[in-house]
Amino acid sequence: MIIRRTVTAAAATAAVAALALTAAIPAHAAEYSSALKIKGVQYDAPGRDSNKCSGGNTKNEYLTIKNYSKKSKVNLKGYKVRDKAGNTFVFKSNHILEPGDYVHLRGGRGTDSDGKNVVYRQNCNFIWNNDKDTIYLYKPGGKPADIHAYTKKAHDKDGNGYIKYHG
Repeated sequence: MIIRRTVTAAAATAAVAALALTAAIPAHAAEYSSALKIKGVQYDAPGRDSNKCSGGNTKNEYLTIKNYSKKSKVNLKGYKVRDKAGNTFVFKSNHILEPGDYVHLRGGRGTDSDGKNVVYRQNCNFIWNNDKDTIYLYKPGGKPADIHAYTKKAHDKDGNGYIKYHG
C-alpha cells in the first residue's frame, strides 16, 4: 500500500510538473490557421526616437503583415493589431492583399496606399517598445491570426531594430 501511494504521489508530481511546463509555453509558440501573418517588425525606428508628428520618426517604425496564401485574397478590414500594453490599431478600411502581397503598418500620419503597400496608424506615438514587447494580430472575429513576443537581446542579433518572423 505504501508503495502505491509513493507511485501515485510521484505520478501526481509528474502530472503537475507537466501541467506547469505546458502553462509556461508562451502564446506566440502556437501556429494559427491564418493566411495573414506577421512577416517582421521594425520595432526600433532608425535614429533618435521622436514622436513629433512633424519631423519625428514614428513613420519609420512599422509592422509588415503578409498574405501567405497562394490562392486567396485577404481584406484587412476588421483585423486588429495590438501590443502587450494594449495599444491597438484596427484596419477600418478595405485594404485587399493579393496572394503573396504585404502591407507595412506604419506609425505617424500619412495617406494609405494600396499601390505603395502602406497603411498609417494616424498616431505619432510609438507602439512597439525598443527593449521587448508582444505583437498580436487578430482576425475580424477576434480569433488570433499570429502572435510574436520579442526581446532586443534575444531576437535582434545584428541590432538594427528589425526582427523577421515568417519568410
